[in-house]
Amino acid sequence: MASWFRRHDHNVFTNSAALLVCGLLAGLVVAAAAFPAAALSGLTAKAGGSAYAALPTKLTDFNEPQIGRIYASDGKTQIAVMYDEYRSEVPLSQISINVQNAIVAAEDRDFYHHNGVDLKGTVRAFVSDSSGGNKQGASTLTMQLVRMKLEYSASDPKDVVAAAQDTPTRKITEMKDALQLEKKMTKKQILEGYLNIAPFGNGAYGIYAASRIYFNKNPKDLDVAQAALLAGMVKAPSGFDPTTKTGYPQAVARRQYVLDGMVTTGAITPAQEQAALKEKIPQQVKKVGNGCVSVNNKQWGFFCDYFTRWWLQQQAFGKTTYDRQELLNTAGYHIVTSMDLKATSAAYKRIDQQISKNNKDALMLAAVQPGTGQVMALAANRTYSLDQSKNHISSDPGKAARHLKGTYPNTTNPIISGGGDVDGYQAGSTFKMFTMVTALKQGIPLTKTINAGVVAKTHYIVEPGSPAACPGTPYYCPGNAGESEAGTYNMWSAFGHSVNTYFVPLEEEVGAQNVVQTAEDFGIQFRASNDAKLAKPGNAEQWGAFTLGVSESTPLDLANAYATLAADGKYCSPTPIKQIYDQQGAKIDVGTASCQRVVSTEVAREALDAARCPVGDSAQSGSCGGTGTAPQARGVVGHPVFGKTGTTDSSKTAALIVGTTSIVVAGYLADTDWPGTNQHMDHATVNPAVWNTVGDYMRGKPSVQFPKP
Repeated sequence: MASWFRRHDHNVFTNSAALLVCGLLAGLVVAAAAFPAAALSGLTAKAGGSAYAALPTKLTDFNEPQIGRIYASDGKTQIAVMYDEYRSEVPLSQISINVQNAIVAAEDRDFYHHNGVDLKGTVRAFVSDSSGGNKQGASTLTMQLVRMKLEYSASDPKDVVAAAQDTPTRKITEMKDALQLEKKMTKKQILEGYLNIAPFGNGAYGIYAASRIYFNKNPKDLDVAQAALLAGMVKAPSGFDPTTKTGYPQAVARRQYVLDGMVTTGAITPAQEQAALKEKIPQQVKKVGNGCVSVNNKQWGFFCDYFTRWWLQQQAFGKTTYDRQELLNTAGYHIVTSMDLKATSAAYKRIDQQISKNNKDALMLAAVQPGTGQVMALAANRTYSLDQSKNHISSDPGKAARHLKGTYPNTTNPIISGGGDVDGYQAGSTFKMFTMVTALKQGIPLTKTINAGVVAKTHYIVEPGSPAACPGTPYYCPGNAGESEAGTYNMWSAFGHSVNTYFVPLEEEVGAQNVVQTAEDFGIQFRASNDAKLAKPGNAEQWGAFTLGVSESTPLDLANAYATLAADGKYCSPTPIKQIYDQQGAKIDVGTASCQRVVSTEVAREALDAARCPVGDSAQSGSCGGTGTAPQARGVVGHPVFGKTGTTDSSKTAALIVGTTSIVVAGYLADTDWPGTNQHMDHATVNPAVWNTVGDYMRGKPSVQFPKP
């Protein structure tokens, strides 16, 4: 420990001051012999006054920055850690006795025999320093703990500097605080606090981090040699760093010094010291990754990113995003997320079977639990990574002309959940569900029949000359995927066959603005500026194509919207959280299910009944009128299912949603670099990935029928 007196020029004034302090300390030694607790009371006014009276309490109550641990839904599998300083407090009972003995031998061999201040050592160090001798340390473990606590608890940079200043005034204050601290804490508590706050170099703060980084062990498992090495590093973590060329020989010598001290204090025998000296000292360490780019499994990156973005939006965690990030990185939270390992693994397995990571097209899956809004899985044929050096040139012609790289195979963009620069992708006919729900809310039954022609002549106004207009008119006249789809349909059969010329007139009947409102109630976000403008009250009445899914959305949007039907009309805000615990293990009530009813139970059940038709299931209260657009889903899943396919104009996006009472999965196949692609997206790629993911998750679970309308 460096001396707390700086070497001054030898003139009459500095020598006089030195003699004065020396006399003061000498008197202190005499006083402490009889009245150790009161030895510094006379200095209180000069060293800070009554303001320090409550300081020990503040020090004992203050918690140093702790890592935040993020877990999967099982509460055991760690996804990632978040930290400013890699530190995690452990009780003394979980710290090897070898470490306890080593730190005493290294820093304060009289630790158990003084009451916070080693007065003889203080005077000895002062005399040596004043006479020009080698600098000597005099700080006890308790005094060092006070200094480190003050540095961490300081809210102003000036206070941080003041806490570390090597001046007589600062030292006297430190001594006084140490005496007070020893009244508040036992020796074991002081030792525990010291070992949990001390820096050990290479990004390790506290003994837990040090034992993991240097030896990949827990603190309770450190042997004599390992304990001695770590204890020796605290004095100068950089100087005694065994991973550097200059630090290694210093670390070797320092370890022997500590081992010698352990023999002197009776902690180990000379034979144990000789055995410890033969152990190799690590010259390489494995630093712990920080944040979502360092997840323990590459499949978890997009979910981790979604969790982080969600956290930074929660005002409960701070007024600003900076405050929220700091809390995540320093508060030591134990966060159990909603990420389901089985669903996530299944999603990635099925995606990999369908498409390569190097394909410019992105196959994206999102899974949600009905009734809770808990996001179970986010997966794509992409790797969540900052390293985009080997990415392909963007498929966007404008960017390609400038030789700009695209987002494949590596990206950190929230392509599945949206946000940032990601507005989403057109989901096609999946949006017909919102028109159907709006009609049911208005009392129009599922038996409603419409003679759907080859085209639907509407009163919606479009741009003159638009290919979507009836020839020679300004009116919107959409057609179907094929002329053979013309005919008479009810809602069951029209939804099962995805008949445009049924749903556009139905939207016109119930009001486009009302359909948009239903979509918003079901959690659809209008991220694109033009969509947001059209969605505003009064602007959507002419949005005739809305029911055909022309606005941009994400797989997570649609999975959660359809989950609202399976939850009997309760919309739950999507959340990545199951439970958050603070450092003491207390539950924090943020992020758990936040649900509200957006449609009646009966409307939800009726809409879900019709939504069984597209995916090969049977309606309970009507007839689907033949097979749907994804009839294989029911057979593959092996459970009652509902859902919908979606295809945009020119097949720029292909989508499928399949759900049960336990899980809803939405899949999109789209070009994330160029959503307006001129390529055709194939349902043969996206459909199997979706229904097989649901089937994998449901395997072994009891079959649960949907409530009958």
